[in-house]
Amino acid sequence: MATKLLALACFRSEGYGHLSPRPHYPSMPSYPKGKGVSTQESSSMEQGSSPPEAKAATFSVLGMTCSACAGSVEKAVKRLPGIREAVVDVLNNKAQVLFYPTFVNEETIRETIEDVGFEATLIEDQMNERATQVCRIQINGMTCTSCSSTIESALQAIHGVQKAQVALATEEAEVQYDPKIVSYTLILEAIEDTGFEAILISSGEDISKIALKVDGFRTDHSLRIIEESLQALPGVQDINVSPELKKISLSYKPDMTGPRNFINVIESTGSKRFKAIIYPEGGVRETHRKDEIKQYYRSFMWSLIFTIPVFLTSMVFMYIPGIKNGLDTKVVNMLSVGMVLRWVLSTPVQFIIGRRFYIGAYKALRHGSANMDVLIALGTNAAYFFSVYSVLRAATSKDFKGTDFFETSAMLISFILLGKYLEVLAKGKTSEAIAKLMDLAPETATLLTLDSEGNVMNEEEIDSRLIQKNDVIKIIPGAKVASDGFVIWGQSHVNESMITGEARPVAKRKGDTVIGGTVNENGVLHIKATRVGSESALSQIVRLVESAQLAKAPVQKFADRISKFFVPLVIILSFSTWLAWFLAGKFHWYPKSWIPSSLDSFELALQFGISVMVIACPCALGLATPTAVMVGTGVGASEGVLIKGGKALESAHKVNCIVFDKTGTLTVGKPVVVNRRLLRNMLLQEFLELTAATEVNSEHPLAKAIVEYAKKFREDDENPAWPEARDFVSITGHGVKAIVRNKEIIVGNKSLMLSHNIAIPMDAEEILAEAERMAQTGILVSIDREVVGVLAISDPLKPGAEEAISILKSMKIKSIMVTGDNWGTANSIAKEVGIETVVAEAKPEQKSEKVKDLQASGYIVAMVGDGINDSPALVAADVGMAIGAGTDIAIEAADIVLMKSNLEDVITAIDLSRRTFFHIRLNYIWALGYNLLGIPIAAGVLFPSTGFRLPPWIAGAAMAASSVSVVCCSLLLKYYKRPKKLDNHEIRGIKIE
Repeated sequence: MATKLLALACFRSEGYGHLSPRPHYPSMPSYPKGKGVSTQESSSMEQGSSPPEAKAATFSVLGMTCSACAGSVEKAVKRLPGIREAVVDVLNNKAQVLFYPTFVNEETIRETIEDVGFEATLIEDQMNERATQVCRIQINGMTCTSCSSTIESALQAIHGVQKAQVALATEEAEVQYDPKIVSYTLILEAIEDTGFEAILISSGEDISKIALKVDGFRTDHSLRIIEESLQALPGVQDINVSPELKKISLSYKPDMTGPRNFINVIESTGSKRFKAIIYPEGGVRETHRKDEIKQYYRSFMWSLIFTIPVFLTSMVFMYIPGIKNGLDTKVVNMLSVGMVLRWVLSTPVQFIIGRRFYIGAYKALRHGSANMDVLIALGTNAAYFFSVYSVLRAATSKDFKGTDFFETSAMLISFILLGKYLEVLAKGKTSEAIAKLMDLAPETATLLTLDSEGNVMNEEEIDSRLIQKNDVIKIIPGAKVASDGFVIWGQSHVNESMITGEARPVAKRKGDTVIGGTVNENGVLHIKATRVGSESALSQIVRLVESAQLAKAPVQKFADRISKFFVPLVIILSFSTWLAWFLAGKFHWYPKSWIPSSLDSFELALQFGISVMVIACPCALGLATPTAVMVGTGVGASEGVLIKGGKALESAHKVNCIVFDKTGTLTVGKPVVVNRRLLRNMLLQEFLELTAATEVNSEHPLAKAIVEYAKKFREDDENPAWPEARDFVSITGHGVKAIVRNKEIIVGNKSLMLSHNIAIPMDAEEILAEAERMAQTGILVSIDREVVGVLAISDPLKPGAEEAISILKSMKIKSIMVTGDNWGTANSIAKEVGIETVVAEAKPEQKSEKVKDLQASGYIVAMVGDGINDSPALVAADVGMAIGAGTDIAIEAADIVLMKSNLEDVITAIDLSRRTFFHIRLNYIWALGYNLLGIPIAAGVLFPSTGFRLPPWIAGAAMAASSVSVVCCSLLLKYYKRPKKLDNHEIRGIKIE
């Protein structure tokens, strides 16, 4: 993919022959990988007894946006003489180069990087560079936004923590920190100090982790022998042994060792009685989710066992004469059997089953915040302890006539537990997209053992998690590809739709890359694994989706601000409600007929106060945005649209202007020969053979297009042997020339011919003019200083481009094309697709200026490009969309990554963001409306005029239902369908091979 995108970058540049050719040099020793060492230098190196000492240099490279940028820098540097190795890290904007100072120096390398189009600076002291790591942590025990805000504040207060995000919906935190200042263990301790359980998911270090189950050991001594054997392996960082679980956890460097090595070491240790397998356990999040669901279900069922009898004795049996008399039987003074029963049954519910609310409230109050647990604890305690007071008064008084509210506290807790159980169930469904992505990976793989000549010696079925780098894996028809890698043997078609969204199977042959999780259609393939475990494309997609679900939308700040004051305000309102009704009753401000026969004025006021306290729901507000973002990003991933979090979603739904790059976005991005014309009598095959033999030495995209076209006229089209080209010369921006079969061949543009005093016939002039009108590039070919033919090369328009622009117009979105190409080609393409506003011959910085001008005019701008020369504009735009990114998705700079080469996904991304924000608005309307209506009704606003009041247990049920309803509203997004307009237009994308 990087190579393809690099080709597009070259093709976009003005003129022909922008890249220098890659010449053929004599054989060289293996250490200087650069291809530009002369024959003399090569000979001297061969004669020397030892190679010169290599030197390392690190450069800061600014302006890179994707792996294609990294590929172009890496390729340019490796072309220099004396380069042993060059690695470019696009995430950290660095290039590390190992070179031989005899042939090249740091300044030459720096200038070469800048020639590619990026700003390069030599980093003098690498040791002073501050590294940044990102760790992910599972947090258990959060109930509302107040909890997540408390943890976030605690994390941001730690010295060395640069950024912290806590997501209530996913119950995870993502912390960016400097490992030289703070360790992840201190971050975990800080979370636990706030009163929540913290489990490390990943530390951000460049190590992998695995847990193995070991059977066959009898003593701790055996385990110590195994531990020492593993510790001796290179690359093993840390080992933790849990004898009671038969578990060994290892941290290791995947480039140096792997899980299969560990199993081999364990099973060959001692008398070979030990057996090891990967420890059978699910992911941290999934395991916790299942435990939480079981816990809430168990607590709810136990609470029902006690609450149903309490409800029956207070609400039902009181109307059945025989049972009523039994319950009204006095035990001591005015204390009845019914009161004692309700007290006994409600106490376990209040203090044992409801213990979690006390713990949560204590932790929150200890850190100076208040959450939903505080409201529940206060409300149920008020009901319970007033009831205890009533029971004690009844037992000590002969004329006390009071009512207990034990059913209120018990039913409140039961309904809240039911609500939390349903909420956790629903929240689990919001992350189904990640589970489906993980399921794409096959469970087993067929490992091949090859001899020195590449013949298969042995086949073995292994757990796919045991695959290591450079393993050779056999993929049979119908099987899933077990790992990212490249084909070393065989031919087949692979269905990559589950990763790239491309519907048509893609042909694969020797040298082609494959993606783990895709399906082999026909034919057997042998692949060499290159990226395994967390480095695989599938893992990168999962990480991107998980990070997106953690990232907060700006609209969530609204809920976070409210949550800071919500609970204290509700407590004040609750107390004020009780006080107002109590004083009104005390001073007879309302008639006595308003007071139910079973209550007095104090008890009526208390019920109103408790109802206000338990009906208020901060959870619904806190879940309104993150649950919708979780489902929306998950749905996007299944549609091939990777949206990087809530901010990108929020910006995308407001977009009313889209700026398109031309090459690789509106057009295919791969030039092809669309026409050829001979101007003298000669065989077409001979003409193409001489032209291809000259161009095969160049890496320019136009040269490659000519060579590919010529291959079609050869029988050996797979690897044709072209005639030898001598004295090859590339003229930058014009073309190439060489001697082929003792004939001088010049291939290039009109100015190249004129500079060599070659006359251009009128026929050729007319063909060139026609080609320009049709947005094609005309290439002249001369043999022995006579123009003998013309080739017309075009970058064809993507299928569906015109329809996509038409649909965007119907959505009231303005489309603009900004390109570095010439005005003639730009206007021709724009006219063809229906774009009215065009900016041509624009440099990268001019593209970003155009974006800023549009923003200044009041537009919300999205920039759609391939992420190479468009980086300044992608960053400047409100929403940057990278199209055709394929497996490079994890390192894209864009806000939204469109994995397919289809322009329809631009429409899908905007439509999905609009739909997601519609659901977020619905959630907020429900959550705010519920509280704004529910609290006054619970406070008794309707009671004077209608006699309607909300008992506390019903208020509690309503509170539990509000959270569930918000999550269910978000879950409706799972049924999202792309706009019907796309299906009506039948837009089809294509995959460039």
